[in-house]
Amino acid sequence: MQPTHPLGEFGLIDWIRRRQSGRPHQGTVLGMGDDCAILDVTAGSQLLVTTDMLMDGRHFRLESDGAEAVGYKAMGVNLSDIAAMAGLPRAAVVSVALPRDNAVLIGQGLSAGLKRMADRFDVDLIGGDTNAWDGPLVVNVALLGETSPPGPVRRSGARPGDVIVVTGPLGGSLWRGRHLRPEPRIKEALAICAAEPLDAMIDISDGLSSDLNHILEESGGLGAILEADEIPIHPDAIDQSRTDGISALDHALHDGEDFELCVVLSAESARRLLDRPPEPVRVYRVGEVTAEPGLRLRRSGGIVSPLEPRGFDHFRDRAAAGGP
Repeated sequence: MQPTHPLGEFGLIDWIRRRQSGRPHQGTVLGMGDDCAILDVTAGSQLLVTTDMLMDGRHFRLESDGAEAVGYKAMGVNLSDIAAMAGLPRAAVVSVALPRDNAVLIGQGLSAGLKRMADRFDVDLIGGDTNAWDGPLVVNVALLGETSPPGPVRRSGARPGDVIVVTGPLGGSLWRGRHLRPEPRIKEALAICAAEPLDAMIDISDGLSSDLNHILEESGGLGAILEADEIPIHPDAIDQSRTDGISALDHALHDGEDFELCVVLSAESARRLLDRPPEPVRVYRVGEVTAEPGLRLRRSGGIVSPLEPRGFDHFRDRAAAGGP
C-alpha cells in the first residue's frame, strides 16, 4: 500500500471521509461531516450497540502485526458481538489514539483494515474521533446493529436439559495469528436463529469455559457438563500443544479469540440442528446445561471433574500481546 500523505489530523480525517464516500448503506441518512451521524431505525426492530477497545501490547503488536491487521481485527471483534445476538450490523464509529510518530500512516493503515472488514458485512463507517499522543496505539470501535426476527438472542435464557453447541473448532488462535483474522459468524447466527428457537448464545472471545460460564450465571446460576471427547479442537491448538506442553483440550477450553458461537437450545431443537444444519453452518455438540451449578468436564470412561472457567481476564492476566 502506497498511500498519499494528508496533512495533520484534519487532513487525515478528510482522507478517511473521502474513502468512505459513495452511496450510503441502508439506514444511513447522514454519515461523516457533522456533529452526529443520523440513522433510520427499521420499524419493528431494536437497536443493538456494542463497543470494544484494543490496545497495543495487549491485543496486538503494532510493530509486527501492522496497522491494517489491527483495523481488520478491531472491526471484526465488534461484528462478532452482533452475531452473538443474531443481529444485523449497520454502522460503526471509531475512536483512535495514534502514536504521534507516523500518526498519519498508521491512521491510513487502520482505515484500510477497518474498511476491508466493514465492507464484507455492509457496514457504514459513519464517524468517530482522532487523537495523537506519545503513548501506544489505542483503537475503539462502537458498532450499531439491529435485531432480526425472532431475535435478539440473549445470554440469559438457558434451561436445565438444554444442549450446548459451538460453530467451529477452538483453541490456538494466537499460534499463527488467527486472532488477527476473526470470522464473525453473522450469517451462521442468522441461519441458526431462523432454523430453530434458541435459548441463549454468546461469541467465544475469552474462551469456551469463561464465555459459557457467563451464560450459566446470567441464566440464574445454572451449571453444565462439557464432554471432553466432543469438543472440536483447532489444528492450531494441537500444534501449539506440542510446543508449550499445554494440552490441546486446555487450549480449546480456555484460549479465547476464536470468535465462534456458543449456542444453547433445547434437546429437540439441537437434534434437528445437528442432523440438518442450514448453510453455511457447522455445529458441534459439546455438552448439556444442568440445574446443579458449576462447570464440569466429563472425560473418557465417564469420569466427571470440576472445570474452572479460565478465560482471559484483563485485571488478572498479564498476557502477551494478542491476548483477548
